[in-house]
Order: sequence, then C-alpha cells, then structure tokens
Amino acid sequence: MQITFLGTSSGVPTRARNVSSIALRLPQRAEIWLFDCGEGTQHQILRSDLRVSQITRIFVTHMHGDHIYGLMGLLASCGLAGNPSRIDIYGPPKLDEYLRACGKYSQTHFSYPVKVHTVQPGLVFEDAEFTVSCAPLTHRVPAFGYRVAEKDRPGRFDVERAAAMGIPSGPLYGKLKRGEWVTLPDGRTINGADLCGETQIGRKFAYCTDTIYCEAAVELATDADLLVHEATFAHQDAELAYQRLHSTSTMAAQTALGAKAKQLIMTHFSPRYAPGNSIGLDDLLQEARAIFPQTAMAQDFFTYEIPRRAALAAVS
Repeated sequence: MQITFLGTSSGVPTRARNVSSIALRLPQRAEIWLFDCGEGTQHQILRSDLRVSQITRIFVTHMHGDHIYGLMGLLASCGLAGNPSRIDIYGPPKLDEYLRACGKYSQTHFSYPVKVHTVQPGLVFEDAEFTVSCAPLTHRVPAFGYRVAEKDRPGRFDVERAAAMGIPSGPLYGKLKRGEWVTLPDGRTINGADLCGETQIGRKFAYCTDTIYCEAAVELATDADLLVHEATFAHQDAELAYQRLHSTSTMAAQTALGAKAKQLIMTHFSPRYAPGNSIGLDDLLQEARAIFPQTAMAQDFFTYEIPRRAALAAVS
C-alpha cells in the first residue's frame, strides 16, 4: 500500500501545490484508488509514475470544487485512452447528479462502465482483501472521511514441514494455507494455522478532509498505520478554522493522538503560509509535532509506503 500526494493545497492551486487528490497504489493487484480529484489531477498523474489505466475506484469526500473539479476531465480522458474496463466512484449525495449534468451539457459519453455509489456512514466496499468504510465529518457541506483496512493474512505456509508430515499436495494445501482444519485420508486432523507463520496484520489507512476536529475522524483513524488529515490553518488562526470548519495543525495532531495512529501526514494547506510570510508551513509542522511527534507534512508527489506492523518506518 503506497500513498502518492497529487495535490496538497487548500481551495486554490499554487505554483508549488495543486488542489486535493491522493492516490493509493495497490501493487499486488495493479490497481490505483483515488481519494478526491481536484482540478488538474490528471495533469498531476501524468507528471508522476502512476498509470491512469490502473485507476479502478475513486472516493470523493465532498462536493466542493477543489475536490471534484478534475473528476469529469479525468473520466473523459480515461475513455478517450480506451484503458479502463470499469471505474467505481463513491461519494456524497448529488455526486451522481453532478456527473450526469457534466456529461449532458458537454456531450461526453464514456466508452466504459462508470458506476456512482452514494455513500452512507458505515461499510461502502468490501472484497477478499480490503474493506472501505466512511463516516460523516464536520464541514459546511456533507463531507465524509474514509478508512481503508487491509484484511489480515495467514503467515507463510511451511511446505517442507507439510511434506514431512506426509500431507499430500493438492487442494488440501490451499485449505491449510488459509489456516483451516483438514482431515487427511488416513484420518488425522491437521490445523492449518500450525503450519503457517505469524499472521500478517492488515494495514489501515484513514483520510479525513475537509473537517474541523470531530470524534468521527478519531474513530475512523483508530489504530491506523497512516492518518492523512487536513491542516488548513496554523494554531494561531484557530478562529478562522472554526468559522470555515477546517482544521488547524494542532487539531490534526490531536486527532492522530486520540486515535493512537502510527503516523500522521498533514495536507490541504492554506496558501497564506507561503514562503516569506510571517507564518510558514514549518511552523505548522512544529505545532503538530509538539502534540504528535510522528507527524510529516505532505508536498505534491510525496510518496509514502505504508509499512507492515513488523517493520514500521519513520518519516522525516
């Protein structure tokens, strides 16, 4: 599981930062899941090592333009390239209506299936390897945070030991690899878990933007290996944060601390903290680290590999 930040600015793009979008790359299945798709996201993908043809799912937090204005252009380009077999899109009410209106008035017709799923709090997607759930955040319009959880996997199957025990290869091995009990032709019962190494604990990733500090974000990020959380404002601009229902750097850190997350990466920064101003982004980083030391600050094209529990990585 690898995260690439495609846009880290709040509201409007800057010379150094595009508006909101991040990509979750799943190399084991050659898929990319996008979270938000602000204007220019497809250009950012072209400037990265990501492949548009691998995008299979897009999760939208809310209907503000800096999170969705790039969606229709990306979908149209995917169709012209003739790459995807299907894209599933998840998001708040009105997202389907918005995309239908864009298609109607621009006369855009997709050459591949596009399915829009209107999310409700709780589970929004599940397959054999992952679950994705969402919860309502606190913003000026309906907004949702997302949690991606990789399912636990059995440890490495000890083929040599199984052979030494006289277990015939074939379908029984598949059951044993999954940790199931099997009965052998000679009547012996074998617990597959005894032939597997330690269970590989699934990784957990939470994405929370746009929102002011709220308990729903803490719950989404509980025990997460990575929390990506907005930090639009510095702590001294907390009044602006309350007025606009955005988070400060300290709110992002308090969310990570309360959730007992392993790593926090902040994003969605106001352009007011550009270099040369009285308060810079380094100040936001120090504010957050005073509360939650395992904090990093995203920039466009920054990539982070979510580590497994046995080999947690540090970010500087």
